[in-house]
Amino acid sequence: MIKKHIVHSHHRPFFVYPVSAWQKFYSLLLYPLLYVVVLFFVVKLLSHTGFSVSLPVSLSDIFMALFYTVSRIFIAYVLSLAVALPLALLATSGPVAEKIFLPIFDILESVPTLAFFPIFIIFFVRGGFLNAAAIFILFIAMLWNIVFTLVGGLKIIPQDIKQAASVFKISGWQYFKKVTLPAVFPQIVTGSILAVAQAWNIIIVAEVLHTYIPGGTKAEDLFGMGSVLVGASASGQNDLFIVAIFVMILAIAFLNFFVWQKLLHYAQKFRFE
Repeated sequence: MIKKHIVHSHHRPFFVYPVSAWQKFYSLLLYPLLYVVVLFFVVKLLSHTGFSVSLPVSLSDIFMALFYTVSRIFIAYVLSLAVALPLALLATSGPVAEKIFLPIFDILESVPTLAFFPIFIIFFVRGGFLNAAAIFILFIAMLWNIVFTLVGGLKIIPQDIKQAASVFKISGWQYFKKVTLPAVFPQIVTGSILAVAQAWNIIIVAEVLHTYIPGGTKAEDLFGMGSVLVGASASGQNDLFIVAIFVMILAIAFLNFFVWQKLLHYAQKFRFE
């Protein structure tokens, strides 16, 4: 009975038989990473063909801005995924831990992300790490979406699965690989979708750093879709703003259709019935 739930042997592209815990997990990184790589080659292709429209910047520059933005979101996503899993495991490790950590997490999640931004900006700017400032604020914005969906996933693991694992003496690392990770995989995908959506919402301010730096200038902004949109709006360059918005919408739609929908479909195979 336990094997029905914790061992999944089926054919999927990029996977072999049986599908291991790490193969499930790396798909969360593989598909977004492939998206970043494809975007990079689109930028290179546009820059070599010299394709442009009547805008203050070339179309290849807009796609390059998109590449930088997606790269920052991807790095922040990987960091949030790496931190969220141990936090969720800690919060659900027992009744006492749950009573202590879940209220703390709930309070931290309720604090507006931008409330931290001026502090982080000053800290990172003094060290000259402007990209790190944007990535860190994206990380904070994404983290709690994944943490709380993971907590929900860990709490709905059927008791008979846990008991069967105990009977077969599956514990420690083996329990994590064979029970925990497969069980929470659908929640990881759901939390990832919510987290990345939150990142897209906040990227517009995360890349426009000068507004948070005392005496800052536009030269301190990060090149990306956020700064392009804000700059185009502030300078009245409506054509640039419309094209940038259109490219951003296409990128999000492409990401949703070819990455998240694929992962959502794949995750259905690991839900407990």
